[in-house]
Amino acid sequence: MNAVEIEQAITDLAEQPFEPSEFPYAFLEAFGNKATTIKRLRAGASNKSDLGGVLQSSNIHILVCEAGSVTQMLAALKSSPSTSKAKAKFILATDGKDFEAEDLTSGQTIACEFKDFPDHFGFFLPLAGISTVRQISENAFDIRATSRLNRLYVELLKDNPEWGTAGRRHDMNKFMARLIFCFFAEDTEIFIGKGSFTDTIAQMSDRDASNTHEVIATLFRAMNTLRNERTTLGIPRWAIDFPYVNGALFSGSDEVPRFSRIARSYLLHVGNLDWTRINPDIFGSMIQAISEDEERGELGMHYTSVPNILKVLNPLFIQDLRTKLEEAGDNPRALLNLRKRIARIRIFDPACGSGNFLVIAYKEMRGIEAEINRRRGEPDIRSEIPITNFRGIELRDFPAEIARLALVIAEYQCDVLYRGLKLALAEFLPLRNDNWITCGNALRIDWLSVCPATGTGVKLQVDDLSETPLDQAEIDFANEGGETYICGNPPYVGRRNQTAQQKEEIKLVLGKKVKSSASLDYVFCWIEKAADYAFHTRCNFAFVTTNSVSQGTQIPIYWPHLFSKGLRINFAHRSFRWSNNASDNAGVSCVILGIGHPRLPKIIFDDLQRYEVAHINAYLTSSDVQVVETRSTPISLLARMNYGNLPGDGNFLTLSMSDRDRLLHENPKFERIILPLYGAKEFIRGLQRYCLWIDEEDLEFARQSEFVRRRLDGVRRIREESCDSSYNALVNRPHQFRDRNLATRLTILAPTVSSEVREYLPVAVLPGRTGTTNQAYALYDAPLWNMAILTSRLHLVWIATVCGKLETRYRYSNTLGWNTFPVPTLTEKNKADLTRCTEDILLAREHHFPATIADLYDPANMPADLRAAHDRNDEVLERIYIGRRFKNDTERLDKLFDLYTKIAASAAPAKGKKHKAGANI
Repeated sequence: MNAVEIEQAITDLAEQPFEPSEFPYAFLEAFGNKATTIKRLRAGASNKSDLGGVLQSSNIHILVCEAGSVTQMLAALKSSPSTSKAKAKFILATDGKDFEAEDLTSGQTIACEFKDFPDHFGFFLPLAGISTVRQISENAFDIRATSRLNRLYVELLKDNPEWGTAGRRHDMNKFMARLIFCFFAEDTEIFIGKGSFTDTIAQMSDRDASNTHEVIATLFRAMNTLRNERTTLGIPRWAIDFPYVNGALFSGSDEVPRFSRIARSYLLHVGNLDWTRINPDIFGSMIQAISEDEERGELGMHYTSVPNILKVLNPLFIQDLRTKLEEAGDNPRALLNLRKRIARIRIFDPACGSGNFLVIAYKEMRGIEAEINRRRGEPDIRSEIPITNFRGIELRDFPAEIARLALVIAEYQCDVLYRGLKLALAEFLPLRNDNWITCGNALRIDWLSVCPATGTGVKLQVDDLSETPLDQAEIDFANEGGETYICGNPPYVGRRNQTAQQKEEIKLVLGKKVKSSASLDYVFCWIEKAADYAFHTRCNFAFVTTNSVSQGTQIPIYWPHLFSKGLRINFAHRSFRWSNNASDNAGVSCVILGIGHPRLPKIIFDDLQRYEVAHINAYLTSSDVQVVETRSTPISLLARMNYGNLPGDGNFLTLSMSDRDRLLHENPKFERIILPLYGAKEFIRGLQRYCLWIDEEDLEFARQSEFVRRRLDGVRRIREESCDSSYNALVNRPHQFRDRNLATRLTILAPTVSSEVREYLPVAVLPGRTGTTNQAYALYDAPLWNMAILTSRLHLVWIATVCGKLETRYRYSNTLGWNTFPVPTLTEKNKADLTRCTEDILLAREHHFPATIADLYDPANMPADLRAAHDRNDEVLERIYIGRRFKNDTERLDKLFDLYTKIAASAAPAKGKKHKAGANI
């Protein structure tokens, strides 16, 4: 269950007659407990309560008590030995009139009347496996309103199915936006009399709802008609006192869908909520899911939190405004200049959704402007920041409507906060008719047409005519309309998940500019269009993206092209988890990139750390290295790494254990043409496979077996029928894999793809004459100390950055990860020490035989001796680099890129002739 569904369930529970014996089970059921779980609690099989209540282990202890004893019983629950023994996270006591609960982990408590406990549903969300965050508790109203509106929306579509079709979807969305505005307006005194809109519908519409649509349509028509024209146009007396709103919100058709009795009831229920509590910061993102069938399952979950939005906005421009405010002090001229500057700033979100970024930017700027006005002694002055300076593009119709509405609501709330209710009401209506949120495809729209570089420039105010501004860039804007900042959270979409239309749009935006653009994430289209806009208007932009844009093969494909425009990364948030509040807490690893014309200082944010640097490269480090390119041989004195052997055999040369046993039973001498076979799955999971490995001199011997002959015939047929000419060329060699790499002493294997949850790259050491597949990379007969480097934390950090990831898993590459890995010159003692570290790791693994690599490297169950062996390996290697352990991965990356720069400067070109260090050593 998601938070909206939980809120609805407990609201229904609170509205039902209180039944003491049933309440604990109904409460648990509201938070998603299955019927079998409830049944076991009822039977006492899993109920551990020692107070006659209901105790669910590791969850909650609930007690229904006598009237007036709630506080005492909550204390009894807290001191109960069973509560402690069962590791309950919550305790709850109620008598049906009062309601008290405590979170035993945080110590937070709630106490309220029973009927009001749904207001605190966010407090209990961990019971449903939802890791609650502060925003979900603070914005309980937004979730409740979303739930009610969703029920109304679904019910209306039942009675008016044509309103759910593509042809009427816009009308339905417009109707919902109008309702939201009216609910807000009636509770904030924009309409005369609190609840006037809802009360009028309740009074004037019949209980059977037969004329509800007509009553609402009449109210909408009144709000779109000037007062002096209402009598002439037949507006009835009961609607005549509603204010003239217009602003395009009520223009056009006033048609309203028909209501059933249930839909009318839902409408009145929604209207009776306290809409003064609406938070436009997140409400829009939640409400937009109402009209999206595929999003309704996680209704109310997908919104971007204010702290995450501020990670984008603060370093982009907000912090600079605050710094200028600090510098201005109480100087009225300096404050006036800053206010005029702010009034000309435009914020543009080309994937604005329901306007989260625009709303937060507006509220932050209004806060700074209000402080300016306070210092200048002008607290009542009207804001000079027009909401039309907050531009957006949104593909879907309803979010675009909601974005405009969210900004209108934010403007009113800011006026009330900073100027007072009286002035806010006096100047709020009528709404402006400007349409500053464009509904359309941002990748097919000229952004300059949405946010053109025209307008009135800022005029500097000086204390005397001889004063000359020191920072002319702040005054003589290249963009006549002032500064423009582009921001947002565009759709990411990796190559594997792109639709045909998205692939076509990548070709449209990047196809003629960037070679191999088809390999890029979809989000690069927004980066490219923003870069073009910045190139022409000198604006700066910042986007939230997946961390894949700063990793792996996408860097050499795109970033040199962007840097060629003269743009640079001015700030960056390194990889962090961008999670929503769904019960599975799904999230994606993201970065924030602030790009524009070069400025100093450049800032890197890493967790809670802030670093000022002179340069930020595409890998989000301070190194001068812009791109790490693939190399055919190692840049350092490391052993040659090969791709595993590509079979190209249709699995006919691959043997199961039973196949192997059958052949050996037929002739034990066939053992010489059978090898154990390993790819990543085999050595990580401990799977046993074999293969036919037939040298030319053994071919006739092997063909003595009818089983082998059938297998070779199968290989020949597969290769003949293949559409791949390289397989066709192998048709006369059906007894062999395409590749024939084989060690005599030992093979070190690294997986092509590995889980990101592992703390170390899982690496195997196998005996000589072991077959390998193309699902792994291999070092054949390499000195053992190479494994110490391969399985180190240093190397894992490098490949995570340089090779990138497949989805969230580590993706390995010999040419990009191993061959580029910078290693200091190793002494013989260094090699001996690393060899010993490798042996210790292998011995620790052997100690836990038959545990698999997957078992041993599960972070939750990794054996202590194996972890210690790896830790020792890391310490030995890192001391070779800097004489001590690195403090964190940031320091590791900085050192690696610095060393890479030095080694690459003296090495052969990345794709040039073989480097002399490439030989096995």
